[in-house]
Amino acid sequence: MASEQSTTVAVTALRPGQDVNGVFACTRKDRLMTRTGAPYLALELRDRTGTVPARAFQHADALAGRFERGDLVRVNGLVERFRDELVVEVVDIARVSSDRLDPTQFLPSAYRDLDELDGFLEHLCGEVYDRGYRSLLSTLLADDSLRAAWRRAPCTRSGHHAYLGGLLEHTVAVATLAHEVCQLHPRLNSDLLLTAAITHDLGRTREFTYSAEIGLTEEGRLLGHVAIGHRMLSERSATLDELRTLSLLHCVLCHHGPASAPGGRFGSAEALALYRLNALDTTVKGALEHGLRE
Repeated sequence: MASEQSTTVAVTALRPGQDVNGVFACTRKDRLMTRTGAPYLALELRDRTGTVPARAFQHADALAGRFERGDLVRVNGLVERFRDELVVEVVDIARVSSDRLDPTQFLPSAYRDLDELDGFLEHLCGEVYDRGYRSLLSTLLADDSLRAAWRRAPCTRSGHHAYLGGLLEHTVAVATLAHEVCQLHPRLNSDLLLTAAITHDLGRTREFTYSAEIGLTEEGRLLGHVAIGHRMLSERSATLDELRTLSLLHCVLCHHGPASAPGGRFGSAEALALYRLNALDTTVKGALEHGLRE
């Protein structure tokens, strides 16, 4: 089959017979053997639109020394169809410097408009009327570097909302659910629950690194986002009295369940509500992204 003109094409736009000449993130690199005992490379290439498998049969060992998994690589090859799946047959591949490239161009991103989500976040913060909690939220929104990290971060690396912008999307979803449940149950402290919903995953903003793959910072690896979020809120809680601070931190610490609470029990209805609302969004989103699991 005659190939099309060589070009840099998004993964989702690749078609059989098309020449490939572009930069991708290498997210898999395995040295395997053919049935005849010859070595070949089994690869996975990714840009922000998706992933595609790739194989290098010629000069496999020589090519393997030119890059590692997690590198940005320039690939020359041809798109073929193999067992009803598109595969890039690699002719040449080598690591490229990321100095002039934004690695986030090669990471999956949210489909929803981040400016729109930012607007929803500001609106939800405006629904908090307690002076102390509202001042805390205003301080967070006024921090430009934090806002940028809030927009960029995923929620996880391979679970729910595992893409750039996923944190902001999840935060808006949980806070929206919190706002609605407070209308149904007016005895809930809406200012506490809404503030907790907005800040419950704040530690995610310092949990990740961004290169060809989403990695973990040392803080993220050693502490995790819950402990990081506790530290961030504690550092910014000067506008809150002790009871408000403790009530908020309890909700944040317990948003994955009561195990981290003293005695293994929720200390407030708001903490219980946040746990359930967080679980609702994460499990529904996970089912939509990865299918229902038994």
